[in-house]
Amino acid sequence: MTNESLSHVYTGVTSNLARRVDEHRTGLNDGYTKRYRMTRLVYYEVTDDVRVAIAREKEIKGWRRSKKADLVRRLNPKWRDLSEELFS
Repeated sequence: MTNESLSHVYTGVTSNLARRVDEHRTGLNDGYTKRYRMTRLVYYEVTDDVRVAIAREKEIKGWRRSKKADLVRRLNPKWRDLSEELFS
């Protein structure tokens, strides 16, 4: 997730991507994503194994912002909001 200005990047794990994106958009939960208005889904990965998902989350969270941005750019060079295609 990122904000309108693309200045912050958030990485997280969920079992329900549509619900979680909606929570970010509506500011349901206090914290980093609400404070920085993380409303745009710009990258996601899918797995059925929660342990794999958590390990990947920790890996990505340990990266510098520039490396996270490179990951997004490879699959979403314009940083489009992918939730519009996925959930509309």
